[in-house]
Amino acid sequence: MNKFNNRELSWLLFNERVLQEAQDETVPLIQRLRFLGIYSNNRDEFIKMNLAKLIRLSKLKKNNQLLSGDFTPHDLLPKIYNKIDKDNAAFWKTYSKIVSEMEQQGIFIVNEDNLSADQKKFCCDYFTSVVSVNLIVLLLRRSVKIPFLPDEYVYMGIEMEDSTGHDVHFAIIQVPVNDSCPRFVILPSEKGKTEIIFVEDIIRLYLNDIFFMFKYDKISAHNFMIMRNADFDIDDDDESKSFAEKVKETLMKREHGQPVSLYYCKKIPEDLLDILVKKLKFSSIRQIEAAGRYLRMRDLMRFPKVNPDLELKKREFISHPDIIPGDGIFEDIRRKDLLLYYPYHDFKHIIDFVREAAIDPKVESISITLYRTANHSKIISALKNAARNGKKVNAFIELKARFDEGNNVDVTTELQEAGVLVRHSLGKLKVHSKLILVERNEEDTLKGYTYIGTGNFNENTATIYTDFGLLSHNQSLVKDARKVFDFLYNTSHIPQFKHLLVAPFNLRKSIKKMLDVEIESAKKGKEAWFYGKFNGLTDEKIINHFYKASSAGVKIHLIVRGECCIRPQVIGLSENIEVHGIVDKYLEHARIIINCNNGSPNTYILSADIMTRNLDKRVEIAAPLLEKYTAKVVQDIFDIQWKDNVKSRDLSNNKNEYIRNELKPIRSQDEIYDYLQK
Repeated sequence: MNKFNNRELSWLLFNERVLQEAQDETVPLIQRLRFLGIYSNNRDEFIKMNLAKLIRLSKLKKNNQLLSGDFTPHDLLPKIYNKIDKDNAAFWKTYSKIVSEMEQQGIFIVNEDNLSADQKKFCCDYFTSVVSVNLIVLLLRRSVKIPFLPDEYVYMGIEMEDSTGHDVHFAIIQVPVNDSCPRFVILPSEKGKTEIIFVEDIIRLYLNDIFFMFKYDKISAHNFMIMRNADFDIDDDDESKSFAEKVKETLMKREHGQPVSLYYCKKIPEDLLDILVKKLKFSSIRQIEAAGRYLRMRDLMRFPKVNPDLELKKREFISHPDIIPGDGIFEDIRRKDLLLYYPYHDFKHIIDFVREAAIDPKVESISITLYRTANHSKIISALKNAARNGKKVNAFIELKARFDEGNNVDVTTELQEAGVLVRHSLGKLKVHSKLILVERNEEDTLKGYTYIGTGNFNENTATIYTDFGLLSHNQSLVKDARKVFDFLYNTSHIPQFKHLLVAPFNLRKSIKKMLDVEIESAKKGKEAWFYGKFNGLTDEKIINHFYKASSAGVKIHLIVRGECCIRPQVIGLSENIEVHGIVDKYLEHARIIINCNNGSPNTYILSADIMTRNLDKRVEIAAPLLEKYTAKVVQDIFDIQWKDNVKSRDLSNNKNEYIRNELKPIRSQDEIYDYLQK
């Protein structure tokens, strides 16, 4: 019997849960469209990362390496393709249904063939002033090497032919999509209607103007899209270059990676498709996929806000009962530990924490770990201000944060220019912890204040990701936080921690020890349980320990958002393990561990998932909630989420079946909002 689900297939099941949200008619209509964009974005990243890696492994001479679920890459690829095909078909069916429902609400997606005279004039002006200045046109000739095509764009393959069909010209238009030229353009429309056009359909109107110098009787344009291999690791072994230089080289490799997939409009002429396939050097028919008229549908995430009644209702942030306006955040933290839960609470509290530290004359230093930050980040601005005010500011920036490497190089430069001492990257270890330490001189004694979180210091994602953050004046926690920063600056010293569980040092061992405590309790007939909430659960050693605990009679409740390799409810293996997965309007990003511990539960919030890379190859932190009231809040929130019977799925059979109770529906994200208000 296979003890583990395959990681890639389980991730695709997660993305199916995202697609289910687009199909859920109780979700506001435009938000359903945005869920299609999230699904599409997730799928594209999966193809560029996971699928690209599997294709590479399948081509190795020794391609019999067993992956999770006991699949070889060669055996797994057909299953991956079949699942993607099935979900893509469901995507387009859902998209058509949503578009039809939008029309009933007076919102129409139109193309170049059904525009009024006024709309055509608008498009003419728009093309001239906005689109044409951003347009890139490339000639495509059989005898000439194709120009490099980045994979972040939709392209239009152009075919121009005379009436005989012998004189044919080809070209490529790179469709411009950026802040100044959005993918969707709202057209002037009659009262009661909103009409929206894709920007490439505006381009179609003016093909003759673009290619006026060619002689042809017929011209056609068909969308295509390339996805390139983005699975590159940074070369840590080359000591002749700075780490920033290595990161830039890796970004260049990713931008110029081998094409993994070619998506194209089904109506594209065969000779145009043939020249694209040959010049882009696609070798497998499975890498070439026919699709609909429109591609790169992740842009649906930024569909225009045209009717507030069809959007999610924005809720007011909940006032934290222990943050007193006007007292100052340090005064609030001295009174008691503060537990924040975003986006129910305002991330502004953490920005205020750093801002206040930046100008407080008693603050001597600020240390922070940064993994992902927002563009125009207020946290970064506060750190720069602190340095300019003479504070000692230490920022550890992880340059290996995938898809954020370039931004983190820019942030490094920005902070260094302001006088911040920046360090980054510990060889093979990624620093994924979310930690701030502020040192403040109080009555001639240096006192520390620490923040430990489960999510990034990113004020944008904090409005849509659920995450915990703990602000504490507990000097035992502060002492452990100092040890983390000491290690980051001097890796030759292996730290010992009193309270914090820190990967790669004691986190894995501590999770096993918690389970062992529950196993011993179960053997003695005592109450024994373990609750956990993670984004991913793939580490086979920990999963085996879960199986051991289950066999001993420990009740295990797990909420897992993404990849989940554990197989719950299997007779003789995991009868006492139940696993749920929640997908709703907020991305469930917070990580939690709670264990019974002989009736005195331990409660932790974590930056880590239960994945080998998190436990062994990253610096991660699990923080105990030492105060009973903060622990109780997290325990109550877990209980509410476990009882969710509206947006929760049972992950025991890989069918993504909803857990339902029509008589007493519980939607956890709504219930938590009410709970925190009280």
